[in-house]
Amino acid sequence: MTMEATVTLLRKMAFDAVSGSGHHQLMDAESHVGGENRGPRPMEFILRGLLGCTAMDVISILRKKRQTVTAFEVKGFAERADQHPKVFTHITIEYHVVGVNVDEKAVRRSIELSAVRYCPAQAMLKDVVPMRLLYYIYEDTPDGPALRVQGEWTPPEQAV
Repeated sequence: MTMEATVTLLRKMAFDAVSGSGHHQLMDAESHVGGENRGPRPMEFILRGLLGCTAMDVISILRKKRQTVTAFEVKGFAERADQHPKVFTHITIEYHVVGVNVDEKAVRRSIELSAVRYCPAQAMLKDVVPMRLLYYIYEDTPDGPALRVQGEWTPPEQAV
């Protein structure tokens, strides 16, 4: 299966990135390198792609497990090397799950399945970039989400 994309220069350092599915997104650079800061940077696309990939997996698995999720958010924090090529040196992913009686075991298993079986972005990056996978489960209450439990999923070979 081949995936395709095209990146076309618009002006200065702004590019139109279009995927094979036909979706366009503006990509740009900071002003100090000739851009106008009108869009995300290429490395931001990589981080967002990773987060989107695992987010789709985890919510899909939680739904199959019949968990009552009322809100869901995945945040990512990527550290980068100081020297070129300024690769990612560490990534932390936080899964924020809001719902009614959401089972911690279901959340942990969903994260595990995404990390080891389903998310191709994570599979490509995991051997070259250390990742920390944290989760926060909130109870959906009339006064707003209340943190009920938090934890970390660690692959068995990394567990101490």
